[in-house]
Amino acid sequence: MQYDWSIVRWDEDDVVISKQQRLVKRCLDVTVTLMLIGLTAPLIIIIGCIVWLMDGWPILFRQQRVGERGRVFTMVKFRTMIPGAERLDPPATPHPATGIPFHKEANDPRVTDLGKWLRRSSLDELPQLFNVLLGDMSLVGPRPELPWIVAQYEPWQYRRLAVPQGLTGLWQVTGRSRNPMHLFTDIDIQYVQNYSFWLDIVILLKTPMIVYKGDGAF
Repeated sequence: MQYDWSIVRWDEDDVVISKQQRLVKRCLDVTVTLMLIGLTAPLIIIIGCIVWLMDGWPILFRQQRVGERGRVFTMVKFRTMIPGAERLDPPATPHPATGIPFHKEANDPRVTDLGKWLRRSSLDELPQLFNVLLGDMSLVGPRPELPWIVAQYEPWQYRRLAVPQGLTGLWQVTGRSRNPMHLFTDIDIQYVQNYSFWLDIVILLKTPMIVYKGDGAF
C-alpha cells in the first residue's frame, strides 16, 4: 500500500540536530556499530544457521518502516515468525482509550519457539546494525514505525520523525514493548526536544541492562 507523505510538513527552520551534532552522532553510530558487528559477527552467523536449521528460509525478515522525515526504508531482523506470517491476521486488542489495535502481543501464535527466545533476548534485532551502518537508522532515536501507523498520526506526532530513527531509544529504556509506540509518541518527542550527545550516551549505557532483563520484550 502506498501512502501520501505530502501531508507531513517540515519547518526547515526548525532544526533539531545541528550539522555539527549530526556529524558527531554519525561518527558515534559508525564507530560503535563497526565494533559491535566485529564482536557479534560469529553470533550473527550462528543465529542465522540456527534459524535456517530450525525454521527454514528465509533467515531474515524485511519490513518497510518510516525513517527520518518520512523516508521509507527496509528494516531487517532475524525472522521470528512462521513463514508467511504477515499474510495471517495478527491478534489485535484495541486500546480502550484510542481504539487503535495493539498488534504486538506476548502470546502471538505466529511466533516460533526460537523466535520467542530471540525476541526476549533482542538478538533478532542484530541485523539492524547494518541498517545503522547504511545510514537508514541511528543507534539511538525513536523506533522506526510501520507506515500504516504513521499514516494515522495526529500532526503533533510527526515531530518524532524529525531526527534519525533508532535501534534503541528513550521509549525502549522506559518500558519497551509494554508501551506500544503509537500510544507513547510523547516519550519520543521528549527525546527530540531534549536531544544531546550525552543523552544518546546515557541511553546506550542503559540499553544492555534493559536487554538483559528482557523487560517488556516479546
